Amino acid sequence: MSQITPQITPALVAEHGLSPEEYDRVLHALGREPNLVELGIFSVMWSEHCSYKSSRIHLKKLPTTGPQVICGPGENAGVVDIGDGQAAIFKMESHNHPSYIEPYQGAATGVGGILRDVFTMGARPIANMNALRFGRPDHPRMRHLIAGVVHGIGGYGNCVGVPTVGGEVNFHPAYDGNILVNAMTVGIADQDKIFYSAASGVGNPIVYVGSKTGRDGIHGATMASADFADDADAKRPTVQVGDPFTEKLLIEACLELMASDAIVAIQDMGAAGLTSSSVEMASKGGVGIELIMDDVPQRETGMTAYEMMLSESQERMLMVLKPGREPEAEAIFRKWELDFAVIGRVTDTGRMVLKHLGETVCDLPLGPLADEAPSYDRPWVPTPPQPPLTGLPDETDIAADLLKLMGSPDLASRRWIWEQYDTSVGADTVQRPGGDAAVVRVHGTDKALAITTDCTPRYCFADPVEGGRQAIAEAWRNLCAVGATPLAATDCMNFGNPQRPEIMGQFVGCIEGMADACRQLDFPIVSGNVSLYNESKATGGGSAILPTPAIGGVGLLADWRKSATLAFKQSGDIILVLGTRTGHLGQSLWLREVHGREEGPPPPVDLAAERRAGEFVRRHITAGAITACHDVSDGGLAVAIAEMALAGNVGAMINKPQPFGCARAFFGEDQGVYVVTVADHALMAFLHAAHAADVEAQPLGRTGGTRLIFERTHADYAVALAALRDTHERFFPGLMGVDAALA
Repeated sequence: MSQITPQITPALVAEHGLSPEEYDRVLHALGREPNLVELGIFSVMWSEHCSYKSSRIHLKKLPTTGPQVICGPGENAGVVDIGDGQAAIFKMESHNHPSYIEPYQGAATGVGGILRDVFTMGARPIANMNALRFGRPDHPRMRHLIAGVVHGIGGYGNCVGVPTVGGEVNFHPAYDGNILVNAMTVGIADQDKIFYSAASGVGNPIVYVGSKTGRDGIHGATMASADFADDADAKRPTVQVGDPFTEKLLIEACLELMASDAIVAIQDMGAAGLTSSSVEMASKGGVGIELIMDDVPQRETGMTAYEMMLSESQERMLMVLKPGREPEAEAIFRKWELDFAVIGRVTDTGRMVLKHLGETVCDLPLGPLADEAPSYDRPWVPTPPQPPLTGLPDETDIAADLLKLMGSPDLASRRWIWEQYDTSVGADTVQRPGGDAAVVRVHGTDKALAITTDCTPRYCFADPVEGGRQAIAEAWRNLCAVGATPLAATDCMNFGNPQRPEIMGQFVGCIEGMADACRQLDFPIVSGNVSLYNESKATGGGSAILPTPAIGGVGLLADWRKSATLAFKQSGDIILVLGTRTGHLGQSLWLREVHGREEGPPPPVDLAAERRAGEFVRRHITAGAITACHDVSDGGLAVAIAEMALAGNVGAMINKPQPFGCARAFFGEDQGVYVVTVADHALMAFLHAAHAADVEAQPLGRTGGTRLIFERTHADYAVALAALRDTHERFFPGLMGVDAALA
């Protein structure tokens, strides 16, 4: 192995992210010292990003099965039954570290990677979503990061021809030094044409397709498994460069070949590139793999086997084909102007063997790389409970507080963002960004999928268990609010350094809460991603992010025409609030934005009540009794009403007595609560139905006019829709500037 240098030293091992104990495991597994190629392969496969070594034992606690689930975690994406022989395939994934270093390419390649996870399984992608977390708006880097991330998401998604139909954006100082960019894709496939990644068939050819391999992205998986030091910008070379036009060709070529029966197994080259794709395919199939590195299509001259195996160049796939089908497959990929190369074969050795320039440069057992990778039960401590809130006024100026909230970073209009995305390419988008969930028609049918992303990190920080419950419950609620039956969820678990017991405690607590909610709501997790070490010592950072278990939810509508929207439709409809209210102000946006306090426990989640309310809402949306629907979340009841009024450009008179003072009544963030409108003549029947379903229903007032008026015993509060709209729309253009979309 004369090519393999340099000597393996403790310093080199540490540079590859392996601890001394882990390196001892490598030595034990091999019975010898690894060479550099082998060390690099162990490094990426045992990285947090690829092995989930700190999270695997806890992820097993999540419910992942149900009658609707065709394939749960373990494949490229989750698969659920949507009837008529069709399946929805979806997943969410993080690209946090690359997006902080190089926001445009980091976000763009995050979109490209999650698209490949979905079409790898035979699905045509129909929708993209994203969940973004930024630091303080006035932070010196934040305008650059926001502009780059949004431009990257739009630039890639728009060019590849998949609509970006929704998402969420939050701001908090905890993300100053480590932003979060989570991307989600949903696709549709026929159930008898779903493709999996387990290699099989000794002697079968292993085929490389797509773009050539370059030196971009080397050690990307390792970088994503460590926190940022002060030299974050020095890691810029580890960020991949994407080409959405090539991705579009790759989608079409793969789907064309998938229409035949030539493919045995297929895997995209994501994190750790050729290494992870080949190891995962072989280990899942219980076979071995031999690759000839000289045959790998290369973009640069003089590439070593180490560089080729660890490169994260984009728009590449690995396939196992049936023998003799290579010419047919090659013709398809050449037609689409993509590289095609037979680079190896399936063996029965259970080993990964790599040959380059006539030498064997790697010979490793696959077991230690995959199933036998380290798994840690790291020490953890529970998050201490928050003391109850004290010293708050119960009365407040509803109009003034509402104006302040509607212009705040977490509630202001995201129009500046989503207008940069193509939200309707494909002509199947029924509900675009701005509602509780996006709705996308299943092409050629009456069915539609509802899609949402959600999480409230400040709740998870205050109480991880309750915050985990709430994240699942709100995603479930968002789907119900448009009339969809929730099917399943994907998650993106964004946390700090798991070697800190308090951070590991946040992770364990969130998993506990999520699992409880998934069970009680029959809402399994079918795919996901874990992103740890999201903390930074870089300038302006210095602390971990808030625990952020982002949830992506997918639901099914039998008839897309019956989906509900949040907009008030006309004057004279009755406004009601559904669900149990206690006026909970702990960790509320009102408390933070109006009083500058992040205190108290988060709102509790009653999952039985949540389920009753959601099922009631869905039934009455389908029956046509509900004319508008919106769930109550950030900012409470007043914000929900304001968002409905702005969406429909119809005001409201809120004139029914409330059970508590106006701060709690209108700004409390009680869970499992919806605001709906019904026609005047249908009110009594609706109230009787709610009572029979054991769902609290209280009339609030009536739609109409050009203002929101809140009548109270001692004073009325009124705010014009024009003033609300002005403050609501002003934040992002003011922050980003006139030319921000081109930044």
